[in-house]
Amino acid sequence: MPSSGKRHSAALEKVDREKRHSLLDALKLVKSLANAKFNETVEIAIRLGVNPTKADQMVRGAVTMPKGTGKVRRIAVFAKGEKLKEAEAAGVEAAGSDDLVAKVAGGWMDFDVAVSTPDMMGQVGKLGKVLGPRGLMPNPKSGTVTFDIEKTIKEIRAGKVEFRVDKGGVVHAPIGKAAFTAEDLYENAKALLDQILKLKPSTAKGVYLRSMTVSSTMGPGVKVDSAEAGGSVGHAA
Repeated sequence: MPSSGKRHSAALEKVDREKRHSLLDALKLVKSLANAKFNETVEIAIRLGVNPTKADQMVRGAVTMPKGTGKVRRIAVFAKGEKLKEAEAAGVEAAGSDDLVAKVAGGWMDFDVAVSTPDMMGQVGKLGKVLGPRGLMPNPKSGTVTFDIEKTIKEIRAGKVEFRVDKGGVVHAPIGKAAFTAEDLYENAKALLDQILKLKPSTAKGVYLRSMTVSSTMGPGVKVDSAEAGGSVGHAA
């Protein structure tokens, strides 16, 4: 059997590194190159024309993927009183107040997304050095600091994805699995792009969608025509 390195090299030979594809064609190509033994995640990387070091150009938000993500996400909820009971009734993987804060501070990290009620953020904020680097800190902008626990849990299970621009001005986000149809991946990508375009900072100058690449977990990146992709969701890039 060929090694993963050989598979990657073979897939790379099938990609024109200079060509920019339409979003749908790029996703079709990514699917054809996803030949690992597991169901690879398909991701999109979007370089934005923003300066993330400026607070008024930080692009951050969340979007519910219309076709889901294909991944079961483990949820931890920091809450107390009736809201704790609400989380427990929803069957999340972990729910608690000070006890859960202590558990996470002690090194327990078996969850993929954290939700907190506003009245717990004083304690949860102490976990910043643990949760922050992993992108797990609850945040009002992503909808994970809320008293509407039941609704938020349903949205996460339905395929809600949080995103934020990194220091290099790039947003990375999963848009589904390689087993999805190209059309379903396209619908998810469009939903993400639409949300990112809505969040365009008023202070951002020049081209907003600078470049775009889609890839699977083990596959090479495929360049996307960002102007076409931006236009496909009804906005000028």
